[in-house]
Amino acid sequence: MPEYTLAAVVSVVLVVALELAWLRTGMFRRPAFWITAVIVFGFQIPVDGWLTKLSAPIVLYAESHASGIRMPWDIPVEDFAFGFSLMTLTLLLWDRLGARQRAREDARASTAPRPPASSARAPGRER
Repeated sequence: MPEYTLAAVVSVVLVVALELAWLRTGMFRRPAFWITAVIVFGFQIPVDGWLTKLSAPIVLYAESHASGIRMPWDIPVEDFAFGFSLMTLTLLLWDRLGARQRAREDARASTAPRPPASSARAPGRER
């Protein structure tokens, strides 16, 4: 298997395994994740298509390192796998780190001294 293709497949497998075996954020069950993926790929197609079009390529790939499958607009399919991996890993880490931050803030809030309730004033202190 060509190196670029192998790296793309491995990146997808590692990110999916990271979510399913370790992070377990439930990201793949959220519609927001899949809507985000559609938006990312929607922008990736014209940009990547422009960069890799075979008629006047800006980015060149060694054909011996890739599968040779290009669609649409001459985009190597490996680019979509890497795009999926990068987007998913970023969202997974964002979600995980955000959950940690919220847990720390909740712990601080539960241990902090509570201010006295304004309606429960001591009668002797009133003037």
